[in-house]
Amino acid sequence: MPKNCRDLKLYFPMKASTERKIIRWLHLIAGIPILGYIYGPVAGIPEAALMVKAVIMPLVILSGLWLWKGQWVRKFFVKAGSNAQGSHRRPLKLKV
Repeated sequence: MPKNCRDLKLYFPMKASTERKIIRWLHLIAGIPILGYIYGPVAGIPEAALMVKAVIMPLVILSGLWLWKGQWVRKFFVKAGSNAQGSHRRPLKLKV
């Protein structure tokens, strides 16, 4: 697992600001059907209501949590991975 910022780029090749922008827009656009479910006629359509409840709502929740605590999650997995593999191993370089 990566130990510093240079190694972290192997696992997360996208810049942090670009990732935040993409997730933020996904979060905002996915929230529109939830507004339709609350204030519009979407709740009366069974297929649309199921889609909002089963797909869109968890997507919005997970994207919001990632925007809020994503950096903490990354640090947690980096620390957990370095303890599990030992400090002498280097991360694998993935060819994209």
